[in-house]
Amino acid sequence: MALPKPDKKLTFSESSYLIEVVKGMALTMGHVIKNILDQDRFRCVEYPDVRKEMAPRYRGAHRLMVRPDGKVKCVACMCCPTVCPAKCINIVAAEDPNDPAEKFPLSFDIDMLRCIFCGFCVEACPKDAIRMDTRIYEINAYNRQDMIHSKTYMVNLMDGQKPEARHAYRDSSASAPAGYSSDEPPVA
Repeated sequence: MALPKPDKKLTFSESSYLIEVVKGMALTMGHVIKNILDQDRFRCVEYPDVRKEMAPRYRGAHRLMVRPDGKVKCVACMCCPTVCPAKCINIVAAEDPNDPAEKFPLSFDIDMLRCIFCGFCVEACPKDAIRMDTRIYEINAYNRQDMIHSKTYMVNLMDGQKPEARHAYRDSSASAPAGYSSDEPPVA
């Protein structure tokens, strides 16, 4: 089925699009002149010398919580890998030799290249073992293998592995995220 032909014939200026090109160039030049005259509206952050101020609700990198006896709070219940929409959490469970009724994660790995920072793992954890309250936004590495955060890395995250995170971390329990327990001192 053929399309109907338009009845109206285009004039020379309409068929050459000359007027439309001039209108487009006038609009572009208007934006260029406005940007040259009003440069104060462009704010540049000279990263890494000046750090960008993050929103108060920004979560940051994951970390694993530790009990007062030094063990990881995680009991390998598999709630976080089950609820994770990106399927980036991998847990290998083992039984505690001192208490056969209790499990612990032999390995707890998060593939940060696949993580979408939704926070479902934090919400699903019944033991408050995983948190996203570090406010670290510089999650980088030189190769893919280093972007898989292990249990050791996430436990020691606030203990010198990322020293720049200490300045972004909470100052007191008043600024702590939901689920903060007073028996854990804030990182200073």
